[in-house]
Amino acid sequence: MSTSKTTETQNTGPASDVPENANEHCPGPESTGAGRAAGCEGCPNQEICSTQASGPDPDLSIISERLRNIRHKILILSGKGGVGKSTFTTQLAFALSSDETVDVGV
Repeated sequence: MSTSKTTETQNTGPASDVPENANEHCPGPESTGAGRAAGCEGCPNQEICSTQASGPDPDLSIISERLRNIRHKILILSGKGGVGKSTFTTQLAFALSSDETVDVGV
């Protein structure tokens, strides 16, 4: 299980999830300087941060638009594989679909 702390990023301003084992002056993984800033030097996460896309996901507006007319959304997630997320999702969708007045999608 990974833990994170919330901090102000140097380059983007808003709070961001920073890994708990990050350096003290970590700019944050969503910062434009992620993995390349002076505060990243020697950080165990430096390689991961420098290879990930920085900044907000450009597809967020597209996703938001597509989900706009969906009133109820349920997110099934886990930080670990093999715990039954797909099985649970399938069974939940099956149970919810027993009500013929609602549309269910996965």
